Amino acid sequence: MLIHFYKYHGTGNDFILIDNRKLFVDKISVDMIKRLCNRRFGIGADGLMLLKSSNAYDFEMDYYNSDGSGGTMCGNGGRCIAAFAKYLGIIDKTGHFLASDGLHDVYIDDQNLVKLKMVSVDKIDEQETYSFLYTGSPHYIQFVEDTSCIDVFNEGKKIRYDEKFKPGGTNVNFVSINNNFLSVRTYERGVEGETYSCGTGSVASAIAYSSRFNLKQNTIDIKTLGGNLQVSFEEKDNKFENVYLKGPAVLVFEGDIEIGI
Repeated sequence: MLIHFYKYHGTGNDFILIDNRKLFVDKISVDMIKRLCNRRFGIGADGLMLLKSSNAYDFEMDYYNSDGSGGTMCGNGGRCIAAFAKYLGIIDKTGHFLASDGLHDVYIDDQNLVKLKMVSVDKIDEQETYSFLYTGSPHYIQFVEDTSCIDVFNEGKKIRYDEKFKPGGTNVNFVSINNNFLSVRTYERGVEGETYSCGTGSVASAIAYSSRFNLKQNTIDIKTLGGNLQVSFEEKDNKFENVYLKGPAVLVFEGDIEIGI
């Protein structure tokens, strides 16, 4: 089967996108996703998304990690699929779409920066050495002196598979505090390695930072390996609402690929 695809990235977190409004892909297997996302034998990506029609909203986002797993939200993926929807003419500067964790509003400014509304957070498990919270996906946050000195793959893998986070495991973020921003590096489950950026991880890091240090600041700049993001929110009585993730979403290229079902 010949599939037309688009390759996007959001601060280096890259995705294969397929316009599936006419159900060109009626089924997608774990093996197919793995092959398409393989960086040597396929297109190469951290994840794959199908953009589907929706009767109630502008579109629906169907997301899969590069290992074929799905079921949770991807923040950078949500921003990229919104930019893709604008490219296709489905939305203009605002939109509303359905993802695995519910409804998301999106806003695209004149510089093509995509601002995505994320889920509210009302529960943070704050331990002495880490914070754990859910921002559409589960995230472990550990504050360190310098993220450049961390072995993200090996240290992240240990925590990702730790007994206390079974059965699903967790994403793992190492965060250092700088004068004007947070530096965030992430081991992502489903990719099973470090990615250049993680949207839900950046949101979790910003909220954990605000909560742990009792800050009044409600807009936090994030620096990842792949670029800069911004997280904003409103906090009241330890509940974080109107949470937004903002940053670039870039079309890299498009093409056709022949795959077997």
